[in-house]
Amino acid sequence: MTVEDGQRYGDGESPSGPGEQGAGILGVFGRQLKRFREWAEHDRAAFGAMTGYSASTIASYEQGRRVPPPRFIEMADELLGARGVLTEMKEEVARAQFPPFFRDAARLEAEAVELHVYDTHVVNGLLQTEEYARAVFTMRRPILSEEIIEERVVARLARQDVLVRKPLSTFSFVIEESVLTRPVGGRGVTRGQWEQLLLCGQQRNVDIQVMPNAREEHAGLAGPFTLIETKEGRRIAYVEAYKHSRLYTDRGTVRQLEEQYGLLRAQALTPRESLAFIVKLLE
Repeated sequence: MTVEDGQRYGDGESPSGPGEQGAGILGVFGRQLKRFREWAEHDRAAFGAMTGYSASTIASYEQGRRVPPPRFIEMADELLGARGVLTEMKEEVARAQFPPFFRDAARLEAEAVELHVYDTHVVNGLLQTEEYARAVFTMRRPILSEEIIEERVVARLARQDVLVRKPLSTFSFVIEESVLTRPVGGRGVTRGQWEQLLLCGQQRNVDIQVMPNAREEHAGLAGPFTLIETKEGRRIAYVEAYKHSRLYTDRGTVRQLEEQYGLLRAQALTPRESLAFIVKLLE
């Protein structure tokens, strides 16, 4: 069985705004926000001053044209006396920042007890620095607006909370050497990304392995994928490919990708060797 949801734009991000489902929850949130604001007898300018946002930004949130960050939602709920009505929608609103095809994968990623990733194009979003993520989105074609770039960066960084969420889940990443040596955003951004990988790789629940360019045997030439295990024991595979991104739940397909991933880990540098390799890059 597969769940096929749309077009791939790399690591779960789309160049467009929220899809139909995302626009729906944003519209509901916006109407509720406006209702509570009016009940509290604040105009947009006054409420914006209370929260640190402009009146035009408040209007965008109320009209469902922009995705409000979690911090704003929490603040608005408290200031307007919404008694949790707004914060109840926080997770759904946050998922609206992702394109429709990635929302199911994002939900599973956030709930996973194990996540195993093979990357071939860019450093995985769970490991990216803010500067690296911004560089990735800035290079997108067709060009993204500054507003959408910032929303995508915020969404990508928010995903990284799963790395430190308690109880700790297990994460492993196999990354192609060419991904690390590609100077995305320039040498300064790349160096910062190497430092970030070192920090992440030193966490007890995170293994990072580098696949050297010189390897003659390689089990992952078909492209990147992610393996997910839920707390209920379900094993799911997420595969990104041009124009189609899919969640696979049938055991046969998932088992094949699990076998590939096991071989990839055996063929790559060990986690310790990989961190030493990144240190060499930094030197």
